[in-house]
Amino acid sequence: MNFPLYIAKRYLKTSSKNNAINIIARIAAIGVIVGSMALFVVLSVFSGLKDFSLSFSNDFDPDLKIIPKYGKSFVASPAQEKKIKDNKDIVFYSKTLEEKVLFLYNNKEQVANIKGVDNRYTLVNDVNKAIFSGQWLMPKTPHVVVGNIIAQRLSMGLFDRNIPLEIFVPKPGKGAITNPEAAFNKSFLVPQGIYSVNDEIDAKYIFADLTLTQKLLEYKSNEINGLEIKLSENATEAETIDALNIIFDNKVIIKNRAQLNDSLYKMLNTENIAVYLIFTLVIIIALFNLVGALIMMILDKKENLKTLYKVGTPIIDLQKIFLFQGTLLSFFGGLLGLFLGTVLVLIQQYFKFIMITDTLAYPVIFSFENLFIVFATILTLGFVASLIASSRVSKKLLE
Repeated sequence: MNFPLYIAKRYLKTSSKNNAINIIARIAAIGVIVGSMALFVVLSVFSGLKDFSLSFSNDFDPDLKIIPKYGKSFVASPAQEKKIKDNKDIVFYSKTLEEKVLFLYNNKEQVANIKGVDNRYTLVNDVNKAIFSGQWLMPKTPHVVVGNIIAQRLSMGLFDRNIPLEIFVPKPGKGAITNPEAAFNKSFLVPQGIYSVNDEIDAKYIFADLTLTQKLLEYKSNEINGLEIKLSENATEAETIDALNIIFDNKVIIKNRAQLNDSLYKMLNTENIAVYLIFTLVIIIALFNLVGALIMMILDKKENLKTLYKVGTPIIDLQKIFLFQGTLLSFFGGLLGLFLGTVLVLIQQYFKFIMITDTLAYPVIFSFENLFIVFATILTLGFVASLIASSRVSKKLLE
């Protein structure tokens, strides 16, 4: 039997004759339990908030998006489209064309991106559920779907043919502009729907028919600057990207959903790391109680340690007693804290007791990854704290 571990278990189970030491030990145990529970709950909340934040943009972001590597556009030939259709990992694909232009409505101006989409766009991106007024645009028509923020800024209504939505697109070319009227392609559009995703997207896009957009921008019928792809459930993303690069001779850039929202992902991950470090600091402060409790225990058991030392027990084994005792306290305290934290998270996840609004529950997600991170953190910090305290057992102290 491991002698230091056996003694550590005995010390962990039995109370000291000194009531003050028992109180300090209980405070240390409570600190470990509460710290691990709080860290797990907070990480679960941030996982929920991350998923909640990304759920909005995911409706407007495809699984993969192909954009030009050079220039502003690229051409998808019929042969390339056939190869895309024949790929079993690709369910649907949609051609898009996007450009920043000027919109004018009832003497109010707004610079925004016109995004021309074909009739397969709703198969790739589930945009219909983002429409809160009107309906999605009809193909081969001058109808458009406007972001909620843009509609508010322009004080825009739907199907108001008395006040058309005008679009001005600079004509491609070189040299100075001598006639402003001839410098722009102009068209009249009819707002058919208003969508709402988040403030950034709502203020950025106005959706229109692809053919109309190509005509306004003076692009060819097979010329686009975006090809959005929906993958099958069993598709391997990396393999699909490799296949697409072969189809387009590595002349395009292919981004997945995370890369399309890299700034949002970076922000959420940075916040998550910051919260983790803050709560880890709180746990470190709480573990000072563990160090103090172990040092008090060493002083309380000083006579017993002297006896063990005189009968031949090495100093290193005496130090291991309190190293094991503190580590065991961290282990079982962390387990209990994680159990309580798991109960709280699952109750909120399934029964939604805490609400942000009357219809929206505070988002949390139970994750085994968070479970492992918290347990590893508690165990590591508990081991370090126990190592610091056990180093107080020395030959000088016992002699």
